[in-house]
Parts: sequence; C-alpha cells; structure tokens
Amino acid sequence: MARRAGGPGPAEDDELSESERQRFRALLERLRDELVETGDVTLEPNRVDAADVGGDEDAQPLNEMSQAIASSRNRARTGSLHLIEAALRKLRESPEDYGLCEVCDELIRRRRLELLPYARLCVRCKSKREDPRGGARKKLTDFV
Repeated sequence: MARRAGGPGPAEDDELSESERQRFRALLERLRDELVETGDVTLEPNRVDAADVGGDEDAQPLNEMSQAIASSRNRARTGSLHLIEAALRKLRESPEDYGLCEVCDELIRRRRLELLPYARLCVRCKSKREDPRGGARKKLTDFV
C-alpha cells in the first residue's frame, strides 16, 4: 500500500482496506440509528377557519412557515436515510465498490468519506452536477 510522504497512514488515493470499510460501516450504522431515533418532526396543523374571527391572523403565516420547515427537514432526513442505506447495501453486496465515484469510477477521497460516508460521487463529479451558479442568487432578476 502506498504511503503519503511524511505520514504513516494510507495515501488519499489508495483503495480502502477491510478495516477501513468496517470503520465506515460502523459510522454509517451509527448515523442511521441517530436519524431513526430522532424521528420525523411533526407539527399540529393550525387551521384558521373563515368563521373564526377571534384568531390571531399573524400566527397563521408563522405556523405555515414552521410546517414548511419541518416538512423540508423530514424530506432531507429521509433522503439521508436512503443514501445511508444504499451505502450500507454497497458495503454488504460489493464492498470493493464502496468509496468509488458512481460516475467516473475514481476513488472518493477519504476526507470526503469521513465527512459524508454515504457520498456516491467524488468532489469533481458532484460539482459538475450542481447548479453552476452555486444555488445563490446573484442578479436582481433572480428574484422575479
């Protein structure tokens, strides 16, 4: 196994060893368990009927925004769970493919896997798929 200059650990572009795969498997299982334990965020719907004239009309938009935020968090949580399950399945069924980019078949850097053990793409391929503007609004016309 190639070594980094000046360091005892594996080089960033070395294939993962079995012990590293086991460590990533444990990390993925811990992440999955944490997400499952927290569960979905639920908010009681707060309807304001037309006949209800005594209600606080300023509270309705705030409640709707809170529900939208909770819904967005639940979707993100579900998406993360799917990615984690896919990574665990890959470690079970074809462990030699774990840590390989699904687009270019290059190794995903260890630092990326440490942060996102369920990463399916290398940084280069992921950045090619993202919005070239980075998702940020840059022009006044973006707001209309």
